[in-house]
Amino acid sequence: MRQTPINSEVVDTVIKECGINCVGKATIRQIAGLVNTIEQRTGDKFVHMEIGSPGLPAAEFGIEAEIAALRSGVASVYPPIEGISELKKETVNFAKAFLDIDVNANHCIPTVGSMQGSYAIFVTAGQADPKKDTVLFIDPGFPVQKQQNLVIGQKIESFDVYEYRNNGFREKLESYLAKGNISTMVYSSPNNPAWICLNESELQIIGELATKYDVIVVEDLAYLCMDFRTDKGTPYQAPFQPSVAKYTDNYIIMLSGSKIFSYAGQRIGVTILSDKVYNRQYAGLQERYGMAEFGKAFVYMVLYTLSSGVSHSAQHALAGMFKAACEGKFNFVEVGSEYARRAKIVKEIFIKNGFHIVYDKDLDQDVSDGFFFTIGYKGIKADDLVGELIYYGVSAISLSTTGSTQDGLRACVSTIAPHHYEMLDTRLAIFAKDHPIK
Repeated sequence: MRQTPINSEVVDTVIKECGINCVGKATIRQIAGLVNTIEQRTGDKFVHMEIGSPGLPAAEFGIEAEIAALRSGVASVYPPIEGISELKKETVNFAKAFLDIDVNANHCIPTVGSMQGSYAIFVTAGQADPKKDTVLFIDPGFPVQKQQNLVIGQKIESFDVYEYRNNGFREKLESYLAKGNISTMVYSSPNNPAWICLNESELQIIGELATKYDVIVVEDLAYLCMDFRTDKGTPYQAPFQPSVAKYTDNYIIMLSGSKIFSYAGQRIGVTILSDKVYNRQYAGLQERYGMAEFGKAFVYMVLYTLSSGVSHSAQHALAGMFKAACEGKFNFVEVGSEYARRAKIVKEIFIKNGFHIVYDKDLDQDVSDGFFFTIGYKGIKADDLVGELIYYGVSAISLSTTGSTQDGLRACVSTIAPHHYEMLDTRLAIFAKDHPIK
């Protein structure tokens, strides 16, 4: 039996019981389940860096608003499928305050987290035009969105944007869009997993090409304003969160309460459809649903059949958090900057023990410290590294599952606490001793 910080025999047994052939290719939830089982069997705690669960208290403004809503009796009333008026109004204000864009309240639709939003977008867009049957991912990206398309049965294409940021981005993107089969293109910024942030020039390219080739841009702002290199926490004052909405009318923006407000447990988000996308008429939707308008099909057919609305009280919670942020009563950016502080410490521990940062540059700047970062170890391939670190009580996911072409892992600092620092340092020191770099 190997002598590692976590009993290797137990690790081997649990991996076999879970039916995982390659830990590095496992999903986030599979790795979390694997690690949780090992913890139960051994009594040893892991340094969990595999799952992006918020590690800060939920925003009090949301809690209080939700409690008030529940006490008012909303729990016994079905929520309107298109969203409560308070949330729609506050979404308009929030978009103006932190993205500096004007949106239509009628086109701000609550969803059961951004996960439901993206699923419904992929379904609706994939049915709108039979010639456009493929989703393009500007990777690396959130692995589950690709799984959603696998479930739906929709084609995907992707490329790692990191290789084209300094040169050739327009040409690379246009090489996919020119085929005429792309319905939507998707990215996150700040990026999950690399934490790179697309700049205004890149967003302009995306917007111009989306207009040219009539493709819907799905902008996933799960980590809105969490590029902590500049303070974007003052409402209605620059700098704002950069958005493709400045450069095209063909956009859908997804906002989520999970990370920016630590409100993940209530599964609440908002999908903002541009006027052009919402009102666009499609023969495919008319034939399938008897309603040609994209927005109406999205809301009254797809979202309705998925959940028949979004938790009534959680909508009030998100409205309350948006309102407090816009009024300057709640600086969610300052609160979230705790993740950057943790990331700085944890990165230093990894580097001290022979690891390197994979996505280390954001064009000519160092990548911001934040919710995620990426690591590699010379001489060990990413998928193997995920599995090997399990024996040392450290869990992460392989970048290969995110569409990245880089060799490394995604690590999340959200649930890291001060007592983890010494534990992580000790375990990585043992790892480095057992795996000397040649």
